[in-house]
Amino acid sequence: MSQRISKLTENLARTIVGKADAIRLILVALLSGGHALLEDVPGVGKTLLAKSLARSINGRFQRIQCTPDLLPTDMTGTNIWNPSSREFEFLAGPIFTNVLLADEINRATPRTQSALLEVMEEQQVTVDGVSRKVQHPFFVVATQNPIEYQGTFPLPEAQMDRFTISLSLGYPTEAEELQMLQHLQDRISTDELQPCLSLEDILELQHLAAQVKVTPALQRYIINLVRASRSDEEITLGVSPRGTVALQRATQALAFLEGRDYAIPDDVKFLAPHVLSHRLIPAGGRQAKTIVERLLRSIPVE
Repeated sequence: MSQRISKLTENLARTIVGKADAIRLILVALLSGGHALLEDVPGVGKTLLAKSLARSINGRFQRIQCTPDLLPTDMTGTNIWNPSSREFEFLAGPIFTNVLLADEINRATPRTQSALLEVMEEQQVTVDGVSRKVQHPFFVVATQNPIEYQGTFPLPEAQMDRFTISLSLGYPTEAEELQMLQHLQDRISTDELQPCLSLEDILELQHLAAQVKVTPALQRYIINLVRASRSDEEITLGVSPRGTVALQRATQALAFLEGRDYAIPDDVKFLAPHVLSHRLIPAGGRQAKTIVERLLRSIPVE
């Protein structure tokens, strides 16, 4: 298993320079059966990361550029009238794919954003009363610019709660940016990237990651951390039970990526800021990630 994980990591690193932690987090989201939210400024490689992942696992990739005039049916698909058969036929939307990139998701209206709620949780789309399953694996990577607010619609709590992990690629270091320029001619494009795993491999890896052992003591640590967020005076809205489950599944996936069949407290500590921060509503303009880091320092490991 470690050999397949190494192949996937190395393949992504061929197009994504110097972002080992981001690659690890995106794989945690994938192997835990969840979804990822990339909050970062334009031009740091968010689209490249999603497209490279789809190519690496030999999966279908669809990109939706979210705008205020985007309709829910532009994502899910719709029924159209076929004059030849004299029947309505379903025309599938881009949501029927393996890796879906919802670019600048906060530019879509709340009505369109809500089209993702069902499919992200239940892996199915309901149009005109008929439910249709999406392909497996199904992985949503959504992006939003945290700096620009004009013409945007903030994601509601229910939508944020659907994302297993939130992360930021950030600007490259000086050495990494120099490396990008030096290897510009040798660097391969995503279209040239060769698949190193199959969709069946990913489904198997997801199943194996879910078998990683989490001791009762570590589960109590997760619960204590989550419950502390619900009573903290600096937090208006704490982590939901869905967040509790997401943190354990992400912890299992990280342990699996590290080649272990058991999870440890350090897995939880590394992931908590990425799994919990976007699920919180801080009070008084405080930073959610700072609050989570404070909770990590205050909650003892049994």
